[in-house]
Amino acid sequence: MPHPLGDRPSKIIAVHLNFPSRAKERGRIPAEPSYFLKPPSSLAGTGDPLVRPAGCELMTFEGEIALVIGRSASRVSPDEAWGHVAWVTAANDAGVHDLRYADRGSNLRSKGSDGFTPIGPRLLDAGKLDPAALRIRTWVNGEPVQDDTTDTLLFPFATLVADLSRLVTLEEGDVILTGTPAGASVTAPGDVVEVEVTAGEASTGRLRNTIVEADLPLAGWGAMPRVDESVRSDAWGSSYRPEPALDEATAAALRSLSTATLSSQMRKRGLQHMSIDGVHPADGASKMVGTAHTLRYLPLREDLFKARGGGMNAQKRAVEELRPGQVLVMDARRDHSSGTIGDILALRAKVRGAAGVVTDGGLRDSATVAGLGLPVFHAGAHPAVLGRRHVPWDTGVPIACGGALVQPGDILVGDADGVVVVPPDLVAELVEDAIEQEAQERFITERVAAGEPIEGLYPIGPRWRPAYDAWRRDGR
Repeated sequence: MPHPLGDRPSKIIAVHLNFPSRAKERGRIPAEPSYFLKPPSSLAGTGDPLVRPAGCELMTFEGEIALVIGRSASRVSPDEAWGHVAWVTAANDAGVHDLRYADRGSNLRSKGSDGFTPIGPRLLDAGKLDPAALRIRTWVNGEPVQDDTTDTLLFPFATLVADLSRLVTLEEGDVILTGTPAGASVTAPGDVVEVEVTAGEASTGRLRNTIVEADLPLAGWGAMPRVDESVRSDAWGSSYRPEPALDEATAAALRSLSTATLSSQMRKRGLQHMSIDGVHPADGASKMVGTAHTLRYLPLREDLFKARGGGMNAQKRAVEELRPGQVLVMDARRDHSSGTIGDILALRAKVRGAAGVVTDGGLRDSATVAGLGLPVFHAGAHPAVLGRRHVPWDTGVPIACGGALVQPGDILVGDADGVVVVPPDLVAELVEDAIEQEAQERFITERVAAGEPIEGLYPIGPRWRPAYDAWRRDGR
């Protein structure tokens, strides 16, 4: 069905964040509105299919309220702005997160594909509406997934029109997508997305579109779909429930083993530098097992800290990227004369399902962090913020932490003795041999406690081998 605008607008402008519920989901509240453009060729109507490009998995919906400009607006004030809006309707700001990396900021290919902006089915007369008294709802396969109102917007509609018109002339027919509430997420082929905007008894009707798979492969030139766990988490939003990063059987086996035993087994294999030196548990006794998600700090440079250290910097992104079962591992160049994490971000890491935190730098709010129930290993307590010594630089890269090279996905095991790095491809044989080593040490401990001398017993020699084998057969 054709969209209800008739002629194509000269532009479609979309707002990044506007509903407080969505801002809370994203973990940031912008001081000013920010925008991106969608091409007019992305317009569609109710009943038109939403085509997921071949090779993509993260087709998202975002129910939105669309404003249609009725008369040209240039440098209008907020008091005048609503008078330039002719119509209000429902919209779906659809996209594929698989391609966001390719046009970061512009969203051209991820949000601008043909048909990715269905609107309608009916237009409501803006002059008869209170812009602060609208309701937007979205359903997927008949189940409600979004429901919000416009009385608490971060940026009221008149503010958006006035702000844009300061530098950009809004022309008759132009469309402004005003932001989505909490609940936007991922759909799959066959799913039906419906969006409706109401104002009291007045309704746009339900904008209804079905997700379908493209019947032709994406041509092989240019950027191709690319997805990792952080992209999946961003696309799925609050509904994302990833699989643990380490299977529970392996994790349980590692929890039963000491770092001393694991270190000994790795040393037998020629791995001499697998300890993260100089770190200790904040609570004195934590046991930690998980896979590494890395964060790198560089030395403070004041002229770069403003750009790198403010806002959603690498430190905060690293916390928000955490998956259940991961350990946030920080490279602070063994400089613990400044904090690298404090109680709020440590709490957020726990809420994200983190298995622990390791930093060869300082820890702020150490007493509070010790009581969180999250294993945190650090090189020393310090009251200063990271800006005293460090600039948060990047995440998901190989780092040096306490003298050990840590790659994303490496396995970290920590206890009262410290933290060791276990290569994932060796973990199965290490666990098997470490279990045997600890069994031998229990046998030896029993004999020493009974008064036996250690010669020929530690390590177990030929004289004690039959007794040990019998001890093991008894299920010890």
